[in-house]
Amino acid sequence: MIRGDMSGRGPVGGVPALPSRWALARVSGPSMSPTVKHGDRLLVARADRAHPGDVVLARFPARPELLVVKRVVREVEGGWWVEGDSPFVADDSRAFGPATVVGRVLLRLWPRPGRLPRSRP
Repeated sequence: MIRGDMSGRGPVGGVPALPSRWALARVSGPSMSPTVKHGDRLLVARADRAHPGDVVLARFPARPELLVVKRVVREVEGGWWVEGDSPFVADDSRAFGPATVVGRVLLRLWPRPGRLPRSRP
């Protein structure tokens, strides 16, 4: 889950888009650990396309108020199948179905700056 006001303007696949081309996100929760941890700050570029392995910001049409950071597994009918890197947390497509990608995570800015791996650890 992401903290901060990123409610966006205008729908992308029926869910709100990001409000600007670039966004900063603060991670809340363990679903992407160890790749992304609670408290990490991320640089996100607005996007509606992705490739398997990308870490993205996504919304689920069934829960458009929920903005999540997940890894793209594959494209499916109705959107993208996304999952967290932690096998112990299932607040992803396994629970909510296909997601709509609203942004692609480019970098972790803080506290461990750098690019994110394109595959699960």
